[in-house]
Amino acid sequence: MREKTDGFSRRRFFKIGTGAAAAGLVGRSASGSEEKKVEKRSRVVLIRDNEVVGEDGAVDGELLHRMLNRAMRELFEEKSAADAWKRVVSANDVVGIKSNVWRHLPTPPALEEAIREEVAGVGVKPDDIAVDDRGVRNNPVFQRATALINVRPLRTHNWSGLGTCLKNPIMFVPRPPEYHGDSCAPLGAIWKLPELEGKVRLNILVMLTPQFHGVGPHSFSKEYVWPYRGLIVGVDPVAVDATGARILQAKRDLHFGEPTPISPPAHHIELAGSRYGLGVSDPEAIDLVRLGWEDEALI
Repeated sequence: MREKTDGFSRRRFFKIGTGAAAAGLVGRSASGSEEKKVEKRSRVVLIRDNEVVGEDGAVDGELLHRMLNRAMRELFEEKSAADAWKRVVSANDVVGIKSNVWRHLPTPPALEEAIREEVAGVGVKPDDIAVDDRGVRNNPVFQRATALINVRPLRTHNWSGLGTCLKNPIMFVPRPPEYHGDSCAPLGAIWKLPELEGKVRLNILVMLTPQFHGVGPHSFSKEYVWPYRGLIVGVDPVAVDATGARILQAKRDLHFGEPTPISPPAHHIELAGSRYGLGVSDPEAIDLVRLGWEDEALI
């Protein structure tokens, strides 16, 4: 389907969409006040490759693994991927890889295996590594985990506006609906639970084929996914999600031919920073490193 751009040119979009409009996406709290400026900065890596997703939708697992390791080197400014992974986990850690199994847009198995392989390469014992989503509360590895790696695809979401890295740990709580109020504004509180606080070492937002629009719970349509062919990698979940949100908002505006805000607003991202101190959402406080394919980056 052709994107509707009549009356809303790409030139005009890049003039306003990446400026005030994009900043307004996650840069204001629920009360409308601007996020307090802080000195803290966060480094985030966006890496893309035009060949990682084929025309048939198949993912090139080896290429995806190389993309991940290149992003890791750049994120931690290390010469080797092995040294970068050592900045995330140590041989003595018990590591839970929090994935996402939503059937329409799951975390690619090839990416799960790439992470598992790199964690094992650091020296973590196979029995001390697990990949899980909905069963994390009963998974014995997650129950004794000392380190967590958080990985999921980005998509629109009926309750939180966006399904993000910040939302991904919701399966750690016994009653997830308790966090659905006010467009899932309290999601940041989950990260303060003993099972998570201080344990999430890395956040990977999968941008291979993000979903930029949906209507109703669990909504999915191939019309609203596109081959962005990227990953966003960072330690700060707020900065990672804020970067992904800006890209998704830009895609919506281009597709519909006019500003089309994410609905409901994904203000849980900004609140995770301003209310819960989990990171920064202001683009001016995010050091974004761009790697690889640049066409239609939207940011």
